Amino acid sequence: MPPNPPMKAYSAPPAERLGVLAPNTGMPVGSKAPDGHARDLDGKDVALSSLYARGPILLIFYRGGWCPYCNFEIHAFTTGYPEYRKRGVTPVAVSVDKPEAEARMQATYSIPFPVLSDSDVTIISSFHVARIVGTDESTKMKGFGVDLESYSGRTHHEIAIPALFLIDRAGTVRWAHSDPDIRVRPSTEQILAVIDAIGPT
Repeated sequence: MPPNPPMKAYSAPPAERLGVLAPNTGMPVGSKAPDGHARDLDGKDVALSSLYARGPILLIFYRGGWCPYCNFEIHAFTTGYPEYRKRGVTPVAVSVDKPEAEARMQATYSIPFPVLSDSDVTIISSFHVARIVGTDESTKMKGFGVDLESYSGRTHHEIAIPALFLIDRAGTVRWAHSDPDIRVRPSTEQILAVIDAIGPT
């Protein structure tokens, strides 16, 4: 796998798009978050429910460590982490990247929150944010040095659609957002304002 690509800044969505799910994606607000299992950076099995049982989490689905917009997003969550913790919320990042790839990204950005590997697309699919990368797109990505199979360790060519879900300790989705444009993602300020408006979870 190549080194992590440079970060690329994304644009924040307009206020009317904030907290809106892209068509046919995601779990709506008020629904029970599906439980699922993924692996942590040590390859150990982690149940999603075991994380939100300790307190509210902000579930972050990202495409992979090869995506510059995702790297920028993960860096933003790392920088903003103290503000999330002040509010009692723990960010949890999930992608199809295998633990070794995620560990490399974790080391690069000194990520202070859980980073989970969902190479089998279990949690990603249950939240309806999986996307199949077609053959043409996959070939084009390989031309740029991005081999999805080397990142995930699988041959399915599925990745996560960038999405956010605020889940309370009871497992209820309190806020959700996804955007069809990978270059548009909520800013730290927007997300913190949402958490403040929702109140204790």
